[in-house]
Amino acid sequence: MTATILLQMGGLGGYSQFLPLVLIIVVFYFFMIRPQMKKQKDQKTFANDLKKGDKIVTTAGIHGKIAEVAEATILIETEGGGKIRFNKSAVALDESKALSAPVSTK
Repeated sequence: MTATILLQMGGLGGYSQFLPLVLIIVVFYFFMIRPQMKKQKDQKTFANDLKKGDKIVTTAGIHGKIAEVAEATILIETEGGGKIRFNKSAVALDESKALSAPVSTK
């Protein structure tokens, strides 16, 4: 009987029409925002843990060994002996991880 009265009064009042919107926002947070924040945190930790001698790959695809680490920049020594200065944020990943990544052949 109580359920019938609630249905006649509009269910839970005006709140029931906001439930789908709230669920969409919660799903959006857990599937889009939270993983992106975790990825940014991991990248920042990786950039701060760089040290001299590490072999890395930049976002531009340049492979090299770190010759010098400063506060916000690093100096990369390339295979030909040249040196290039990059921001720490330009380092994509450790070269050993880049070489071990599976290659897609389609």
